[in-house]
Amino acid sequence: MATPAAPALIDGSGLLFSGNDWDFDTIRRIHDACEAVAGPELGLSWYPNQIEIITAEQMLDAYASIGMPLFYKHWSFGKHFAQHEAGYRRGLMGLAYEIVINSDPCISYIMEENTATMQTLVIAHAAFGHNHFFKNNYLFRQWTDAEGILDYLDFAKRYITRCEERYGHGAVEAVLDAAHALMNQGVHRYPRKKRPDLSSEQRREREREEHRERIYNDLWRTLPAKAAAGKADLSAERRRALLELPQENILYFLEKVAPRLRPWQREILRIVRHVAQYFYPQRQTKVMNEGCATYSHYRIMSRLSETGRINEAAYLEFLQSHTNVIRQPTYDDRHYGGHNPYAIGFAMMQDIARICTDPTAEDREWFPDIAGSGDPMEVLRDVWANYRDESFIAQFLSPRLMRQLRLFHVSDDPDKPELRVESIHDERGYRRLRRAFARQYDVAWLDPDIEVVDVDLEGDRKLIVHHKVLNRVLLNRDDAARVLQHLADLWGYDVVLKEVDTATGTVLKEHTASARPTFF
Repeated sequence: MATPAAPALIDGSGLLFSGNDWDFDTIRRIHDACEAVAGPELGLSWYPNQIEIITAEQMLDAYASIGMPLFYKHWSFGKHFAQHEAGYRRGLMGLAYEIVINSDPCISYIMEENTATMQTLVIAHAAFGHNHFFKNNYLFRQWTDAEGILDYLDFAKRYITRCEERYGHGAVEAVLDAAHALMNQGVHRYPRKKRPDLSSEQRREREREEHRERIYNDLWRTLPAKAAAGKADLSAERRRALLELPQENILYFLEKVAPRLRPWQREILRIVRHVAQYFYPQRQTKVMNEGCATYSHYRIMSRLSETGRINEAAYLEFLQSHTNVIRQPTYDDRHYGGHNPYAIGFAMMQDIARICTDPTAEDREWFPDIAGSGDPMEVLRDVWANYRDESFIAQFLSPRLMRQLRLFHVSDDPDKPELRVESIHDERGYRRLRRAFARQYDVAWLDPDIEVVDVDLEGDRKLIVHHKVLNRVLLNRDDAARVLQHLADLWGYDVVLKEVDTATGTVLKEHTASARPTFF
C-alpha cells in the first residue's frame, strides 16, 4: 500500500526510549511523537488526552466496574473483581494493556507493568485511535455527552451513597438489582429530540424532586371513567398517548409512570438508564472502533520506526503484540471463539486503503466510489464517522477479503436434522455471505424486541409487555421469568409478557409475574 509523503517529525529528537524502562518524561515524549503522526499524517482529531498510570489491581477494579473511573457500589462489581482476580493470579487470563473512557478529556488508563514499547502502542491505540472514533462517530455524537459524563458519574455515586445512608443498603440494592436486570431494555434505540446533557443532571434532579408528586398526581387523574363503548375506546387511545405507548425503553417508562415507586427509586432508575445509554453506541461499533484504533496504532508505530523514533527491537516487540491482537483462529481451531473484532476491523481498514490506492477490476466494480481515489485516510475518516458495524460490513466487506478470511455461511434450521452451508466465498455467494455476516452485528437481530404496549388502569393495573419474535426464537424461559419478576417488582402490580410472532400476530407463549410485597 502506498503511503503519502508526510512532514518530518519533531526536529532533532532521535530515539524516544531505549530498553523497557520508562518514566513520566518518556510518556510525555511518546504522546507528543504519536500526536505528530496522528494529526498531520493521518488527519485524526481527538478530545484532549488525560493519561493515567494504574496498577494491575486497579485494572482489575476497572474491569469490575465496566471501566468507569467513578461508579456507584454494587455487589456484582465485587463478584466480577473476585472472578477476574482469581483467573489473573492463576495465569488463566491476561489483563488489557489499557482502558479508554469516552469523555472530554478522554481518559486512557495504561498499566504501569507495560514496557516502554507497549506504552507507545497503547497511547497510539487508545489516546488517538479510540479517542478519534469517540469524538467523530455519529452514534457517539448522537447518544453520549462526553463533556458531562464524568460529572454525572460523580453525582450518581454520591446520590446512591446518600440513598443507602437514608433508606438502607438492602432497599437500594433491590432497586439496583432490578434496574440492572432491565439494562438492555433501558435504552432509546432511535434519536430523541433532545441531546443528552448530563452535566446539568444534578440541578434537574432537585427540580424533579420538588415537582414529581404534582406531576404524578396529574398523570393518574387521567384515568378514564367507565362509560359508553365509544367513549372508552377514545379514552384508551388517549391513555396510551399520555403514557407514550408503545414504549421500547422500559426503564424510562417505569421511571415516569410506575405508580408505587418513590422519588429516590425513580432517580436510581434514571441513573442506570443513563449509564445503559452511554454504552449503547459501543455495542454497535465494536468492530469499527477496534479496527480504527488498531489501524491507527499500526500506522503510527510504523511511522515512528521509519523515522528512527523507536529502534528495531521495539518495533519487533510491537509487531509480536500486534500480530497476537489480530490473530483470527479458523473455525476448526480449538481456540476458535467467534470472529475477533480486532482482526476483522483491521483487515477491513487495510483492505479499504488498498482499494483506494491499488484497486483491481473487481474492486472497481464493487466499490466505484472509492476505488482508485488515492486518499485512503479521507475515505477511512468518512467511514469512521458515518457507519456502525452492521452498515460498515454490509457496505465495505470486499470479495477479496471474504476469500482471504475463507468465510462461509451455515444455516441451522431447528426443524431440519442437518446443518446446511448456504453461502461460500464464490461469485454466487458474495452478496448473501456479506449480508448474513453483517446481520450478526445488527442489534435489531441480536437483542429481543420487547416493549410496553398497554396498562390496565381501569382494573388491576396489570402491565402488558410484548416480545416481537423473529425467526421463531423465543426467550429463555428461566431468564425471562427472573427478569419479569424484577419488572413486576418495579411496576408494583402484575405483569404479563406475551411473545408474539411478527409475521402472523399469534401469541406463541405467555409469561406472568406478580410484584413481591417486600420490595416496597
